[in-house]
Amino acid sequence: MKINLCGKAETVMSNSSSRHNYFGWPTVTRLKNGRLAAVASGFRLDHVCPFGKTVLSFSEDEGKSWTAPAPIIDTVLDDRDGGIMAFGESGVIVTSFNNTIEFQRNYCQHTPGTAEYRKAYLNLLTPEEEERDLGATFKISHDNGVTFSPLYKSPVTSPHGPVELDDGTVLWVGAVYGSKDDIACHIQAWTVNTENGNMVKIGEIPQIDYGKAFPCEPHAFDLGGGKIICHIRVCGGGIDGENVFTTYQSVSEDSGKTWSEPVAILDVEGGAPAHIMRHSSGVLISVYGYRLAPFGVKAMFSFDEGKTWDVGHDIYVNGVNLDLGYPSSVELSDGSILTVFYAHAKSGEPATILQQKWTFEKEKEKV
Repeated sequence: MKINLCGKAETVMSNSSSRHNYFGWPTVTRLKNGRLAAVASGFRLDHVCPFGKTVLSFSEDEGKSWTAPAPIIDTVLDDRDGGIMAFGESGVIVTSFNNTIEFQRNYCQHTPGTAEYRKAYLNLLTPEEEERDLGATFKISHDNGVTFSPLYKSPVTSPHGPVELDDGTVLWVGAVYGSKDDIACHIQAWTVNTENGNMVKIGEIPQIDYGKAFPCEPHAFDLGGGKIICHIRVCGGGIDGENVFTTYQSVSEDSGKTWSEPVAILDVEGGAPAHIMRHSSGVLISVYGYRLAPFGVKAMFSFDEGKTWDVGHDIYVNGVNLDLGYPSSVELSDGSILTVFYAHAKSGEPATILQQKWTFEKEKEKV
């Protein structure tokens, strides 16, 4: 596979005039009205920050320019991982999650320059506010992201949100919120009622047994006819204590009710988490972060509906910081692909949301 980059990586979201200029964990999609929309967690001090908000930007010109990021989910806690999905005729779901006050307070020991600033805010919060807002969260719009519902809670979380199936069902495959080692299965499938936010569990993905490696941050994609493919981040300690940061795949043939045993599709530190899309050519494309030097964003391609993958193609090489990734992609009107991700563009600068436009072509087989 040959990758052709169209220019250099460009900024989608930042807040350079303020110290609240860390943005991370984005998702991009095309809305039903043709607009591009990107969400992320923004207006932060750094990777863990009690001021994080899930924000939304629009593009009317295929990613050439973006509106200033506007908060959509802004609880009293640290709102992280912006996911977005369009559904129906004009529906939009924006997803996020957050962490406890205690978690935020403990992190202050790693931020000597701003610890008192953070603690002063955290000291204002009440147990009632924490109970109200804590969890995996989402909001629903029925007017292409102009207005949104109140905050709903989800049993599961995923970086890029749910998927709309070909029959109109909204399916959310996610990791159980707050789960560690105390449940039988970490990755579950739930349907979402887009009128009231109610959710119903319909299935679960078999547990991955690889040392102490932990499955999380899945993304599911509808192949049609009831077949769904899911890529799962697996990270932590492996069987022999090696570091694991890779992607597994599981497939459902019955719209998410039952799933195959997950199988690794990348090397043990091959990269994660992933986001799957289908190009108009029919090719499946999954993009993912790569955190071994020189760090970056890679893509893999499948020409057989996910049975095999051509992996390891560079979309963006950073060389600055391994704190990057969470890419997602959308096809533009000219057939090119726009991949949005987060990264520290320069040493010493906070992470911001970047985009890279690119094309691909299948190289001729040698004879």
